[in-house]
Amino acid sequence: MRFLLDTSIVSAPIAATPNPAVVAKLQLHGHEACIAAPVWNELLFGCARLPAGRRRDLLHSYLRDVVEVAFPILPYEAAAAVWHASERSRLERLGRTAPFVDGQIAAIAHTAGLTLVTVNVRDFKPFAELEVVDWSRRSSRRNS
Repeated sequence: MRFLLDTSIVSAPIAATPNPAVVAKLQLHGHEACIAAPVWNELLFGCARLPAGRRRDLLHSYLRDVVEVAFPILPYEAAAAVWHASERSRLERLGRTAPFVDGQIAAIAHTAGLTLVTVNVRDFKPFAELEVVDWSRRSSRRNS
């Protein structure tokens, strides 16, 4: 595996207007990608909170038949928890507070040695020693 996909990337193909750059990168690199357990949670929660109907049924099918089948789901393990705690305390000393789930996702990417792929690069920029790319643009921005 090379890439850990954030929720923004995994959900892009089923957006009302899918981002063609993200879809192309997923087609090219999907076999080298995985997701984090917190991303899986966000996807399932987003689906479950939709009202019953066609949109929720389509999303549920996409999650079950595409995402769960195509992307291994990495857990939030002890090594990730240690790194996450260290980063949370470092950021807090700097007066910054990152969302807890973003920290979990960053920690899983960092401890697994994976590049984090997201549309929301700014959300992950505060984390140290984390490679982040944005597949929604022609040129990818890195934060190493």
